[in-house]
Amino acid sequence: MATSTADKVSNGNIHRHNQNINTFKSDAYVRSGFSNHCNKHNGKANGGLDKRPFKESFDQAPLYVAVLTYVGFGVVTLFGYFRDFLRACGLEKCHLAQEREEQKDFVPLYQDFENFYTRNLYMRVRDNWNRPICSLPGPQFDLVERVSDDYNWTFRNTGKTIKNVINMGSYNYLGFAENNANFLTTVADTTRQYGVGVCSTRQEMGNLDIHNELEDLVAKFLGVEDSMTFGMGFATNSMNIPALVGKGCLILSDELNHTSLVLGARLSGSTIRVFKHNNIQSLEKLLRDAVVHGQPRTHRPWKKILILVEGIYSMEGSVVRLPEIVALKKKYKAYLYLDEAHSIGAVGQTGRGVTEYFGLDPSDIDVMMGTFTKSFGAAGGYIAGKKELVDFLRTHSHSSVYATSMSPPVTKQILRVLKCIMGQDGTTMGIQRVRQLAENIRYFRQRLQEMGFIIYGNEDSPVVPLLLYMPGKVGAFAREMLKKNIGVVVVGFPATPITESRARFCLSAAHTRGMLDKVLSTLDDLGDYLSLKYSRHSKSTQDRTLRRNSVVNH
Repeated sequence: MATSTADKVSNGNIHRHNQNINTFKSDAYVRSGFSNHCNKHNGKANGGLDKRPFKESFDQAPLYVAVLTYVGFGVVTLFGYFRDFLRACGLEKCHLAQEREEQKDFVPLYQDFENFYTRNLYMRVRDNWNRPICSLPGPQFDLVERVSDDYNWTFRNTGKTIKNVINMGSYNYLGFAENNANFLTTVADTTRQYGVGVCSTRQEMGNLDIHNELEDLVAKFLGVEDSMTFGMGFATNSMNIPALVGKGCLILSDELNHTSLVLGARLSGSTIRVFKHNNIQSLEKLLRDAVVHGQPRTHRPWKKILILVEGIYSMEGSVVRLPEIVALKKKYKAYLYLDEAHSIGAVGQTGRGVTEYFGLDPSDIDVMMGTFTKSFGAAGGYIAGKKELVDFLRTHSHSSVYATSMSPPVTKQILRVLKCIMGQDGTTMGIQRVRQLAENIRYFRQRLQEMGFIIYGNEDSPVVPLLLYMPGKVGAFAREMLKKNIGVVVVGFPATPITESRARFCLSAAHTRGMLDKVLSTLDDLGDYLSLKYSRHSKSTQDRTLRRNSVVNH
């Protein structure tokens, strides 16, 4: 990151840059959904996937669904204002914490609408979140049973436990969040040798030999020159982006990027411009304008142009269009920052993420970021790339200089998983889990589509959003699933657009076919009960249409 875009694109060669814009051939990558996915990049085949098209599904629900969703939110909002009126009149008890009388003249600590939304909309379905788990969160877990006597304002535990709930919400993609004594022996030995904490930064007394070993292994796994690790995944983004770019730099960020990326971009002081999600035309327009017009007012070239994208988007289940973005990045002399929090370990023939998935050279990615909190069953994150980049971050990153080093047992857990995936432990268990995850993903997604549900995302993404739309169905869906001993994550506004509330399933290699069949069977029944099968392209819908036509013809 030492060489700036300003050095590469000076005022003297902007004219040549504009000529490149006019002569650029976009057919190197097919933009219509990668329908011709057999192209090659840098002499490498597309990770063995060259014969399979790049398929992503974002079906739209019928118009009446959107209308009823808005009506539902409108009705709940009207009742919320009416209940606030009753509370103000003393006719209804207000359970919400209130400011003391002597603080009435202070500026409100929270926005008024946020309070309104919390007490009148969120409280109605609050029981579906923050459920206490009292076991290992593997493919199955145990829940503490709780009830509310005041409509979700407070909860009390009943003293009972809901046993063997199928876990469809954890990011435990490869099933390494496990409690197997045979597998965790090395982790236990590390805890005895080093303790559970370092109590110092890497720059002081917290640099252990296993930290260096881990960084060397991560670099080897990713196929790059060097890497460095951090104790917190969120801080890996939020604290390192400000070290790479600053005032006079331009950040082009996907509109659906994670909060950690957004926070890091804002903390950097750079100019931020947002492009439409996975939209190559939108990104290219911003890049072209940035190169042609430069900085506002002065029109000087930007010092750096940094593109921020994710490998897999955790709320949409979509995979980044990496080959096209790499082509644009090279053409406009920009830098690319790739967040592989959800893709590393989860996609690619050997679990090496979206670069392997598309058959790209890792050196094409300037900054490779990922976390150990998902596929590795641990905690923390990494930044990888060229040695100059990593050496620069070791001395300039706040997360490296000020944050406590990664816990030794966590470090050993990541080493154990990495060696397992790479086959360095003498087994094929790691690659078997990668393949099992891919098989579970294809099976689960195909069955949901056949049933008639609208699901979002790429066919190879372990994140499977199932659209619920209406606010009333969000709470009903989660409660009914829990009655069948299935734990799910439901998400609604403001975390999603107001008309796109959803349940988000996360597949794992640890899920057995029996577990998935039970979930699918329950979803099939619940989809009919709650009328959630909105897809116009489902196999079940086509079968019903064929039967109806045969009856008419007869």
